[in-house]
Amino acid sequence: MPRDDTGYAVPVPERVRRVVSIVPSLTETVAVTAPELLVGATDWCTRPEGLDVARVRGTKNPDLERIAGLRPDVVLGNTEENRPADVAAMRAAGIPVWMTEIRTVDEALASLRRMLAEACRVPAPGWLDEASRVWADVSPGAPRRAVIPIWRRPWMVVGRDTFAGDVLRRLGVSNVYAGHPDRYPKVPLDELNAVGADLVVLPDEPYAFTGDDGPESFPGLDVALVSGRFLTWYGPSMADAPPALSRQLAGARAY
Repeated sequence: MPRDDTGYAVPVPERVRRVVSIVPSLTETVAVTAPELLVGATDWCTRPEGLDVARVRGTKNPDLERIAGLRPDVVLGNTEENRPADVAAMRAAGIPVWMTEIRTVDEALASLRRMLAEACRVPAPGWLDEASRVWADVSPGAPRRAVIPIWRRPWMVVGRDTFAGDVLRRLGVSNVYAGHPDRYPKVPLDELNAVGADLVVLPDEPYAFTGDDGPESFPGLDVALVSGRFLTWYGPSMADAPPALSRQLAGARAY
């Protein structure tokens, strides 16, 4: 019996016909690789555009009855995105749940390959091979020290052991809060401005930072507005993320 990223033995059938994903990036992964398998996804699963499957609410409040009614061969989740209580409830109801655990680029590439092969029973797609090649060839840009807010009111930033932090590290951006005890600490704005960073990286998700909402809080610092999908999603976007993020980081400026 195959084991997921947490070591849990998941009773996946030899032939998988029906998949429910409760993580947007995993939804895109399956929809691009084997669209005929996907029967359910969260309300937040926006990729690929025009995705036409049953909706099962959100990552933190999935509709468990709706999921059960879709009769999935496997449900795909993530330890950071989904609540243990929901995973336990689905497993107790006899639904196989495959959990991913991803905190680095290398973990993402390996986890997705294993998930597709062992949880979905499909061969590795070309985009995954391309993503592996692209990330193996990444050359970091000029070194920068950055704070990476993901929310305001209150301000929250990327801390230790995160996929986004590893993505930026590989591109030459050092996360000032990489050594913080919390993975997504709440930090007062005055501290963010005084911590010694020379760059602020503002993604457009989960908080939708824009040129008019966010940069004004960091006077005198260079600000890079970047795609949250390229920064935080593990899936087909990984093949395009390095050049796209490099361009966006190179465009950093004071507002």
